[in-house]
Amino acid sequence: MKTKRMIRSYLSLFLLAVTIAACGQKAKPEKSIHMANTKVPEGVKTDTAIFGEGCFWCTEAFFQRLEGVYEVTSGYGGGHVENPSYEQVCDKNTGHVELAKIVYDPARVSFDDLLEVFWKTHDPTTIDQQGNDVGPQYRSVIYYLNEAQKTKAESYKTALDKSGAWGKPIVTTIEPFKNFYPAENYHQNYYNDNSSQGYCRFVIQPKLEKFEKVFKGKLKKGA
Repeated sequence: MKTKRMIRSYLSLFLLAVTIAACGQKAKPEKSIHMANTKVPEGVKTDTAIFGEGCFWCTEAFFQRLEGVYEVTSGYGGGHVENPSYEQVCDKNTGHVELAKIVYDPARVSFDDLLEVFWKTHDPTTIDQQGNDVGPQYRSVIYYLNEAQKTKAESYKTALDKSGAWGKPIVTTIEPFKNFYPAENYHQNYYNDNSSQGYCRFVIQPKLEKFEKVFKGKLKKGA
């Protein structure tokens, strides 16, 4: 009996490991919810931010829920291969990072607000890794599009390092924007369309629950 219990225990752990395997599984889309991208109203002047903080499914889910954010696109950037595929990026030879391109209304959510979310929703002290997602495509990076973004990002990083908030040096790089290629369609709006998929349930959902508590006052209605 003891042996059978051990076998069942090991089998359960194996199945769980398979279920929560690293970012990249394809899954059958479910019904999308209201956090998908929305059309920018006529006359609204938007800004763009580009962040890499591990698997772009997670990054997308966080920023989609912020008030003032209209579009979040998962994609690849920073590398030397034009319009790479997910498989090419996973081979770790293209130089690309998994990114989220965020289009937002600066009158409703500031770049400083976005930076706060960025720093608080991943571990910026681990090199090329977020949890079980390991590789250069998961490195922590901010691609700035202008000098104002560069200055704010660097100031925030310096202040966090001095505060000792993480207990370890921050390895996030702050780099000029180079390129961005949208990821395949099945990567877009991923959590909203596949919330019962293993990675979403066991990795993204717990992070989202913490995120929604911390940023409760900055979320879209219904988020």
